[in-house]
Amino acid sequence: MRQLLPEWHPQWGVLLAWPDAQTDWADHLADAETCYLNILAALLDHEHVLMVCRNAQTHAHIHAQVAARGIDPQRLQLVIADYNDTWARDFGPIAIHEDGKTLLLDYTFTGWGGKFAADKDNALNAQLPWQLPLRSHALVLEGGALDTDGKGNLLTTRHCLRNPNRNPDLSEAELTAQLKEQLGVSDIWWLDHGELDGDDTDAHVDTLARFVDEKTLAYVQCQDPTDSHYPTLAAMELELQRLADQHDLTLVPLALPSAQYCREGERLPATYANFLITNEKILLPVYGCDTDQQALSALQSVAGSRCVEAINCRVLIEQHGSLHCVTMQLPQGALSA
Repeated sequence: MRQLLPEWHPQWGVLLAWPDAQTDWADHLADAETCYLNILAALLDHEHVLMVCRNAQTHAHIHAQVAARGIDPQRLQLVIADYNDTWARDFGPIAIHEDGKTLLLDYTFTGWGGKFAADKDNALNAQLPWQLPLRSHALVLEGGALDTDGKGNLLTTRHCLRNPNRNPDLSEAELTAQLKEQLGVSDIWWLDHGELDGDDTDAHVDTLARFVDEKTLAYVQCQDPTDSHYPTLAAMELELQRLADQHDLTLVPLALPSAQYCREGERLPATYANFLITNEKILLPVYGCDTDQQALSALQSVAGSRCVEAINCRVLIEQHGSLHCVTMQLPQGALSA
């Protein structure tokens, strides 16, 4: 029997890949490093981090930066390996239980349907020092495209998983069968609406709607009819309300952040739904705008024993992702302590 593990399943820690001049962060490197150090500080006080870096020079640089910030490095494990970019959510392993044991699944990552080079990212999981079995699958699938209540229900979007740039030879019935068999889910909750301007992922669900626990869904809400997002997010809200009625769920709206733009004037995909659940915290991406505190309060109201800690991720949306996108939780036993 298989079961896809929810994000709040007990964690060994979190996988990240360090931003350097060979990644898309070259034009924002100082700000990106500061953001990553803030993430490390928020994680290393209570769980481990596996940080991938490109070479010995970067390895030494990270240690120096961590020391300069006064961050305790005891739970930080650095591994040297090559990679294209730093979106660990989408090339990192997906954890399941199978017959009482934990396994890591390594899916095929194609740079969101061939938009960007991803050959090194796709090969990375096989190079990392896992203490759990790693099982490879040919199916094209990214971690950001999935969310689960841990009770056999998978939340995803048709715009992503049924996009012809992912698995064009599979019908929806065939894809559903593979997801159920490989991930151990019994039902797939498809969303047909919801997408953010500037999103490269074809509507990853982790930018739109997320489980906080098995009965609570937080989602992006737009209340401004003049905003370009209003029609699709309002339609998504209706879909979620139907799911909530059918499955006795609590819905928690997270305001769409104030519009953020890059230097060229294009709108960036800022979202509070891109939070990370850890053993003791929920790390919430904020953007230095007037909606930040509202989102923090909304999420804290349903966080239970976890504290919600804000991380300024304004720089991350410059490359069209946010906090959840650059992290992948790893279950207990994934690596040696």
